[in-house]
Amino acid sequence: MSGSIKAIVYKAHGKPPEVLSLEEQPRPSLAPDEALVRVKAAPINPADLNQIEGKYPIRAPLPATPGFEGAGVIEEVGGTVKDYAPGQLVILPHNLGTWREAVAVKASHLTVVPNEIEPEQAAMLKINPITAWHLLHDFVRLEPGDWVIQNAANSAVGRAVIAIGRDLGLRTLSLVRREELIEELRREGGDVVLLDNEEAREAAAEATNRAAIRLGINQVGGDSALRLAKMVTPEAVIVTIGAMSLQPLRLPNGLLIFKNLHFTGFWVNKWYEKATAAERAETFGHIFDLARRHLLQTKIERAYSLGEFAAAMTRAEQGQRAGKIIFTIAD
Repeated sequence: MSGSIKAIVYKAHGKPPEVLSLEEQPRPSLAPDEALVRVKAAPINPADLNQIEGKYPIRAPLPATPGFEGAGVIEEVGGTVKDYAPGQLVILPHNLGTWREAVAVKASHLTVVPNEIEPEQAAMLKINPITAWHLLHDFVRLEPGDWVIQNAANSAVGRAVIAIGRDLGLRTLSLVRREELIEELRREGGDVVLLDNEEAREAAAEATNRAAIRLGINQVGGDSALRLAKMVTPEAVIVTIGAMSLQPLRLPNGLLIFKNLHFTGFWVNKWYEKATAAERAETFGHIFDLARRHLLQTKIERAYSLGEFAAAMTRAEQGQRAGKIIFTIAD
């Protein structure tokens, strides 16, 4: 590796294309317990954009490099590192800033990825698939054949819920806002896919034979979340993980009194804070197995170089994309 690296940096919060710049930085120095990782791929997530804008709960000290997710190859390890070696593909930890060519990181914070998984896919396994896995395991005791309902089902989390749920024998009822997504999600394994509108309630009842749905996943809020609340069975749990409509939850008192619904939230950052090393390894083991079998694949619309960050930001902020926008970093 040369004596310097390139990194995307912001020195003030604001619109990403306006406040980001590409800077030359010294090659990271290596502590005895660290590994030097050459970053291969890093996606652009909504949380990254929110952090740059100053709207995310976690604010990095400025100047900062964005990027919550990324994967790379170990190039060098410190003198006390025993369980990691050059050449291994690894997933980088949270709150690191992955939109850069290389980084030195404590080796024990890395997750080694099986060889069969490509760096671009490995870079996107840490947040959305892990979120989907815990949504399907931590809130309701589900059995094969049970139904799960979700809105914004074309999101990365929504697609992971469909893929993981199918492997577990669960059935998914997915709501989307664009008609062209219906057949696409059906091809990906969605059992029932409907437009997220007022007709969805009766259409869902007919399509599921009025099955009792005990888990709802809300990424939208507002009217869409209210529809979920009306469609689930009494005593159901609705887990909120996003607010795409920027509207709060609005619930009639009767839904709480007479259906006794349970509302909660999930933020994967908190899971990472609390999970033990063994719990992380177990969860990643399941995710890696799905990825190896090509059951869990995140769609990529386009890859950009770090130098194309302005175009990448502009596209990532737009809707109706065909997949994720990612950075790929050449050697």
